Amino acid sequence: MTRLGRQFGWLWGAYAVSTAGTWLAFDALPLIAVLVLHTGPAAVSALAAAGLAAGALLAIPLGPWIEFRRKRPVMIWMDVTRCVAMLSVPIAYAFGWLSFVQLVLVTIVVAAADIAFNAASGAFVKSLVRQDQLLVANARFESTMWTSIALGPPLGGAAIGMFGPVTTVLANAGSFLASALGLRAIRDGEAVPTRDSQRLNSRDVLAGWRYILAHRSLRLLLANTISVNGLIMATAPLMAVLMLRDLGFAPWQYGLAFGAPCVGGLIGSRLARGLTARFGTERVLRVAGTLRACWLLGLAFVRPGAAGIVLVILVELGLVTCAGVFNPVFATYRLEHTADDVIARVLAAWSVTSKATIAVFTALWGVLATVTGPRTAVAVAGLLALATPLLLRQLRYAPRLDEQVLAP
Repeated sequence: MTRLGRQFGWLWGAYAVSTAGTWLAFDALPLIAVLVLHTGPAAVSALAAAGLAAGALLAIPLGPWIEFRRKRPVMIWMDVTRCVAMLSVPIAYAFGWLSFVQLVLVTIVVAAADIAFNAASGAFVKSLVRQDQLLVANARFESTMWTSIALGPPLGGAAIGMFGPVTTVLANAGSFLASALGLRAIRDGEAVPTRDSQRLNSRDVLAGWRYILAHRSLRLLLANTISVNGLIMATAPLMAVLMLRDLGFAPWQYGLAFGAPCVGGLIGSRLARGLTARFGTERVLRVAGTLRACWLLGLAFVRPGAAGIVLVILVELGLVTCAGVFNPVFATYRLEHTADDVIARVLAAWSVTSKATIAVFTALWGVLATVTGPRTAVAVAGLLALATPLLLRQLRYAPRLDEQVLAP
């Protein structure tokens, strides 16, 4: 196994504990909206959409703000912010104050903090490990994520059934606090970035988007990833309504159906490095990205009972295995083709665009589900997903930044 050093170990550990808490609380706020506040599909979709949209809007100036600050303190404060926001939910529930408005506000805060954390984290990883270790590091993050997804939702569903609907939210808050403590243990000697002017201007705010749009491959990958992720995430609250309300599945069954297939993510992330070495980055991105888009339509055919759970597990297994290959290769490609002095702004712009797209898609699919029903809305998303690989067909070899520097 490639050794990435003790400092990366602390970062990996912090990521592991916060990711475990996040996926233990898989769809916790939509579940609380359905089970406690008795909301319908439009309201559940509005919860996800409003939080993501407002969070993305708040995060727009965060890219340049993060770019010129030490990344580790930013990550710590974002963990603390997410901890406090999530902790407010069980406190309000205990006193009978919980409301739909509070769930929306918590979603907004967490969404903005997620964007800031991810932008700082991506830049921090690039400074912490060597260029040739980036794919290994990203594959470890990917395998950790899928392990958490595999174990978290079933355990979270069981915890909700045994201890109440806000149990996993409390655990998630604790995981963010533990992550912050782990990040404090890193001793990396990170220098304070310098800049000519301390005043934030429009060029700083838009620099990430300008860089992406000027880079042909990054532009295509952005269009592909936001389309696929938007369609997948738009169906998540609809599947919660369809399975928990319409088809009568228990929370633990819902968690099992989406958690068990995540073993495929472990398999995919382990295969990513070998496939890339054999076939090349661009080819792996095209093939894995194409296969990733073929599964979503199957969720529209879920039925009550054991057969329905098996169907969801098989569909999700195919989807997450392909995503497990695609994601670390994509994350590494993006870091390799982004200059160090703009990396935080590029990652922030990417996250803002992704979350805003997910918000728009989620809102639209909430309306569509209200008019046609959750099952039909999921089917439409699956059909549209089949067209997304067209954006990857034009992806061609592009030299990494270090290769460009070394080129004669």
